[in-house]
Amino acid sequence: MTSKNSEMSGSSPFKMRLVHLDLKGAPPKVCYLSEIFPLFRALGANGVLIEYEDMFPYEGHLRLLRAKHAYSPSEIKEILHLATLNELEVIPLVQTFGHMEFVLKHEALAHLREVARFPNTLNPHKEESLALVRAMIDQVMELHPGARWLHVGCDEVYYLGEGETSRQWLQQEPNSKAELCLSHMEAVASHVRARYPTTTPLMWDDMLRDIPEDQLSGSRVPQLVEPVLWDYGADLDLHGKALLVEKYRKSGFSWLWAASAFKGATGVNQSLTPIEHHLRNHLQWLQVAGSVPADTLRGIILTGWQRYDHFSVLCELLPVGIPSLAVCLQVLLHARRLPVQ
Repeated sequence: MTSKNSEMSGSSPFKMRLVHLDLKGAPPKVCYLSEIFPLFRALGANGVLIEYEDMFPYEGHLRLLRAKHAYSPSEIKEILHLATLNELEVIPLVQTFGHMEFVLKHEALAHLREVARFPNTLNPHKEESLALVRAMIDQVMELHPGARWLHVGCDEVYYLGEGETSRQWLQQEPNSKAELCLSHMEAVASHVRARYPTTTPLMWDDMLRDIPEDQLSGSRVPQLVEPVLWDYGADLDLHGKALLVEKYRKSGFSWLWAASAFKGATGVNQSLTPIEHHLRNHLQWLQVAGSVPADTLRGIILTGWQRYDHFSVLCELLPVGIPSLAVCLQVLLHARRLPVQ
């Protein structure tokens, strides 16, 4: 039996179309998700990327990470059930390097910061850091059995290389910040691959962009992860996106993903979503899809940020962004591949 979403996918260059749920600000109640998941599906989505942050019900020594209003394990199972009913594949997201504020803000874990003053980046030199990340991944995967992908974040790893341990390490030849970054990514992704053989790690690509192609291809990262190229309409032009796709393919990555935005990407305190901006962003991604081989881009993630980081103010809330999401999903579904101008 062919589902409606399967039929819809045939007309889009992006076979996977995921709506990003950023739960680090104004997280929706499960009853709201029960109403909005059918809408996601009707508009053309066939998956959701759920960035739990402190809304995940961490247990044991990780219990301090959960917010007071975090989902319970039974609520997580209900969310997964609702997604299945609406033919939405769920990909959980666990930050494992940068954007670790919700973890490293706690005094008990502050010694794992890369720079003592800032709680955003994990110190990649400490074995305890990797043990922490592994434990977080394992708890999330326990409630997401059978997940085909796990997003491990790794974007905006600010101040990497500026900690005292890193400074000493970088003084030794031939160590570099790129190698420091790749080694931690490899360690995290290797854990996922070894522990969950049917699960592929996804990773935001911004920390990979400036790493030379030969250094990327010389690491194991291209064999372990599928990078997600994000551009929300301000950072890369069409040519820049195409060059990055070519670089990653030459570096050995088998599949790539695109990431656009339907809200939360045009101002830290944005109240109303500028739909035209986000529409142009998606039209450009369709041009990119039209300029690369068909087996290059596995899908696209429509990000919908609630905050720029854990301590930031709220930008547009999810209900405000729904009209923009509708426009963006529909253009992905019906515009097909656009020729490069």
